[in-house]
Amino acid sequence: MFDEKGIEIKETVEARKEKIEGDDAWAILSGAREIVVGRGKKFQVLDPATDDRDEILRLCLGRTGNLRAPTLKIGDRVVVGFNEAMYEQYVQG
Repeated sequence: MFDEKGIEIKETVEARKEKIEGDDAWAILSGAREIVVGRGKKFQVLDPATDDRDEILRLCLGRTGNLRAPTLKIGDRVVVGFNEAMYEQYVQG
């Protein structure tokens, strides 16, 4: 999918081996202009500057407390989870 859109992947983190949780996850999320979170057939757009930190973490962390995969940082946007419509709209090359 990324090759088709001309997206170059600069860094890959193996989520099973390198855990990103709590304050480390917030460091990634809070640096974004917007966070787009997909779950199932729905997605929502959050603003870390104005939306509640605990609510953002609740949506972006999995049951184990780790940042959900896949998570993509694209410029000043962070995309968490997978939803086909969300990827079509927010993951562009």
